[in-house]
Amino acid sequence: DADPEGGELARERQNHRHHAETEGRGRFDYTREEFIAKAWEWKERYGGQITEGMRRLGDGVDWSRERFTMDEQLSRAVQTIFKKLYDADLIYRAERIINWCPRDLTALSDIEVEHAEEAGELVSIRYGDADTAIVVATTRAETMLGDTAVAVHPDDVRYRHLIGRTVALPLTNRQIPIVADEHVDPSFGTGAVKVTPAHDPNDFEIGRRHDLPALTVMDERAVITAPGPFAGLDRLEARSAIVAALREDGRIVAEKRPYLHSVGHCSRCDTVVEPRLSLQWWVRVESLAKAAGDAVRDGRVQIVPDSMTGRYFQWVDDLRDWCISRQLWWGHRIPVWYSPDGDDACFGPDETPPAGWTQDADVLDTWFSSALWPFSTLGWPEDTADLRRYYPTTVLVTGYDILFFWVVRMMLFGLYAMDGAVPFRTVLLHGLIRDAHGKKMSKSRGNVINPVDWIDRYGADAVRLSLLQGANPGADQAVNEEWVVGARNFCTKLWNATRFALLNGASTDGSLPPAPDIADAWILSRLQAVVTEVDALYEEYEFAKIVDLLYHFAWDEVCDWYLELAKISLAGDGAAATRRVLGEVLDTLLRLLHPMVPYVTESLWTTLTGRETLVRAAWPVADTARADAAAEAAVADIRSIVTEVRRFRSDQGVRPAQRVPARITGAAEAEPAVRFLLRLDDPGEGFAPTASLTTATGATVEVDLSGTIDVAAERARLTKDLAAAQKERDLNAAKLANAAFVANAPEAVVGKHRDRLAAAEADIARIQAALEALG
Repeated sequence: DADPEGGELARERQNHRHHAETEGRGRFDYTREEFIAKAWEWKERYGGQITEGMRRLGDGVDWSRERFTMDEQLSRAVQTIFKKLYDADLIYRAERIINWCPRDLTALSDIEVEHAEEAGELVSIRYGDADTAIVVATTRAETMLGDTAVAVHPDDVRYRHLIGRTVALPLTNRQIPIVADEHVDPSFGTGAVKVTPAHDPNDFEIGRRHDLPALTVMDERAVITAPGPFAGLDRLEARSAIVAALREDGRIVAEKRPYLHSVGHCSRCDTVVEPRLSLQWWVRVESLAKAAGDAVRDGRVQIVPDSMTGRYFQWVDDLRDWCISRQLWWGHRIPVWYSPDGDDACFGPDETPPAGWTQDADVLDTWFSSALWPFSTLGWPEDTADLRRYYPTTVLVTGYDILFFWVVRMMLFGLYAMDGAVPFRTVLLHGLIRDAHGKKMSKSRGNVINPVDWIDRYGADAVRLSLLQGANPGADQAVNEEWVVGARNFCTKLWNATRFALLNGASTDGSLPPAPDIADAWILSRLQAVVTEVDALYEEYEFAKIVDLLYHFAWDEVCDWYLELAKISLAGDGAAATRRVLGEVLDTLLRLLHPMVPYVTESLWTTLTGRETLVRAAWPVADTARADAAAEAAVADIRSIVTEVRRFRSDQGVRPAQRVPARITGAAEAEPAVRFLLRLDDPGEGFAPTASLTTATGATVEVDLSGTIDVAAERARLTKDLAAAQKERDLNAAKLANAAFVANAPEAVVGKHRDRLAAAEADIARIQAALEALG
């Protein structure tokens, strides 16, 4: 992870909170050097918590390559790329409207602002009087103190006579011009807008086009600085006071409350963001963004899932210059120095500024350094062996929520720094982990799940498997503790299956039997199909489907069926062959599962095979010669017969462990396995069947239940169940026969009654068959 600490703003706020709690001091109670020293101390103490969690979860990474964006070598890369961009005129300093957080006192990028619908107010104000009167509407009345124009559309006939004239700005002694600008939408509101170039991004652009002055009327804490009665008021206090003053002056034409509109908030502290004219450092992105878009369009980089590609293009095709300076202390300091005479220059990592020059106080946006991750971690700007070998990287796995934050920025800088070479071939975007109800986790909701707590209770493998069960590319997933319990039970199932194999002498040595029996041939055939399907799903990054496939193969086919069938041959002449097949199946299955549940598979595999470690074992390769359609069909018949007869026995009230005499016809090949699995004895002399069943395969199973159940009691039970099913049928049939009900009830309700009717009819047929079988 390029920024495991969550960014310099998040880190700095964590430091503020830590020092406030432990020392009763905030950021501005320290010198810059003291604060940075405290931040490093905090990092050394707490910075390893995330990586420790990663280790416990079993992240299979090369820990010798762990990097931190503030490491010396990565800092060198930051200085180098900054100077390279600066010298190419791709980094510049300028006054622009930026998103400003009045609480954290720093600039924010557009993506660090979260918008939400809020109930505010829309106030319509009359500027001027008589023939120059014009009405504008605003949700931020306090900004009118900085108005330097009113704008109308050049083709709006209502205001054509006013264009070029001036109008009196209420509550001030200023006259401001009325200008014509095509940005204005004449159909919205009154068709006239107030222009505040220093406090609105659209107004700033209008101001540039018309050479309007930009008057800053709020300080960095959003306190009014404009001379007059409102100076010193917070922006929200000033809003109310200004509206009251305008009302008293007869300038209010209309007021609408509540007025729903979108309001930007700082993504870190939730403070309402203030657009602010500020001198900041910027990256000129036009040429960089074009290269980043072209790399995806021409197929050099693939985004998975493809549905996210459109979102990528929305960002890069409309990318505005990137504000990279932050008014913080923690982070990479901007490598620009200023002379006592006001000159400035950028210095690289091997250059020393002249004596007496002072460095720019701002630090870089954390995503600036993170954007270098694919190549800075490999030794860039030096021409290292790692850089030549591993760049471009193969697959980037990250969340879709930082597609713009991180992925786009890595594309911008990777293509530029590495002479057009993409930073990665594939971008795999996963979703967000949400709570059991699909809600975003947050401390305020109290629904945050610490995976380490689950690891402590259920083990890392269970947590990993439960997360992978919902890991569909690009899709959010809800997690709950029941999933983890189920995943733990699966690991226990694997453990018990391997224990059974070891107790019965399973082996991974030697060749597989050339002519295995039906059960062995079936499981080997299925195994090859599973290996092939897993490989195909990995190519598509369909981890959830891989989990589902292996879960059901391991539980439903290997454990529920093959291990039971294997008991037959393990007790007979084919024991040696089955021991080898049993070893092969578990050896391969554990390899396939190892990336998902590494701890239990490592333990079981090394015990089963006697080898050193599974992590270095070869990945399974499908052997198509082992495909055996005949064996699969034969075992499918066995499973079908056994399943139907088990259900039949249950309907007849026969306990699963109860042995009963039976005669089987039409299933000669399957009969030994069917008898073993169903605990059916030979019919014997004088066999008199009391019930029979013909299965879907055409086999007929006749059983003598006379000595196993109380026929009269069973008939009474079934008769009672039949009456209940008939009552349910009649009730739902009557509902559906009511034309008015069917016409007026919601389709979902009608559908529910249809389902109940179908289920009742199926129950009646089943119970009647059971009664007939009792004779």
